[in-house]
Amino acid sequence: MSDLAALDAITEAVESGAGLPEVVRAAAKALEASLAVTDAWGATLAVAARSPAEERALLSRGKGVSSTPLRVADTVVGSLHMRAKTEPSASMRRLLVTMIASEVERVRAPERVSETAAADFLHAVLRRELTDREELRTRASGLSLDLEDGASMIVARAHPQAPTDEGWRGRVRAIAERGARAVVSRSIAALSEVEGRAHGTQPAGAGAEVLLLVPGGDETTAARAAEGVLREMEAGLTGFTFAIGRSRIAEDPTDLPRAASEALLAANVAQGSPDGAALAFEQTGAYRLLLS
Repeated sequence: MSDLAALDAITEAVESGAGLPEVVRAAAKALEASLAVTDAWGATLAVAARSPAEERALLSRGKGVSSTPLRVADTVVGSLHMRAKTEPSASMRRLLVTMIASEVERVRAPERVSETAAADFLHAVLRRELTDREELRTRASGLSLDLEDGASMIVARAHPQAPTDEGWRGRVRAIAERGARAVVSRSIAALSEVEGRAHGTQPAGAGAEVLLLVPGGDETTAARAAEGVLREMEAGLTGFTFAIGRSRIAEDPTDLPRAASEALLAANVAQGSPDGAALAFEQTGAYRLLLS
């Protein structure tokens, strides 16, 4: 593809507002390359690779991988890692780096909170151990979460259809979180407690379940976050089936346990339905009666 055609394809992805992962996938396709973007703290924001091995090579700066700082003015906001059959021209690389840096700055994820702290918070919510409003707000604040405008919960499940590489459940969590953060940068994710206990011991056909909290009270944004999770999982996990469940907005922090239950129910219905892989709680019909 010519530089001009490649630039048009990448620009279209930026203008669509689909988020950083889509922009990186468009760039990888246009340049016939594998790409990964990490933020200034080393957290992976987007990957477009042909295989898990290729992704690991990108992120570990393996053979043939070039890494370029992403700068906005004098601030380094991340890095672009590339492995290409044919190196793009200097002008194309400069334009690509500038466009991706701007996109990273626009949707840049905050400093990554401890995965353990995020998991402890989400598991406590699911177990209904956090019922006091102020305690919920305090715990959320410690994770840089602002729940004043509300939040929604998402449950994302992935089931491999064949044996896969060791540590794949951690990849599922990271990919699901990446999809949500492309829409709402403060989103957090954790493997469910069952996954945490069984990590590395379940048979290949067993699935992984990820709990996600998406801050904000806008229903449309919450729906986009769920779509982003599904889109990123479909792009990054070949040979898997998926089920995504999304809750209604919890306007009060004390409603988060209810929202988690709604997302679980929606994921259960989505998993048993031949019609699509993602459902909102409001789309579960008579199954909603089971929640009470």
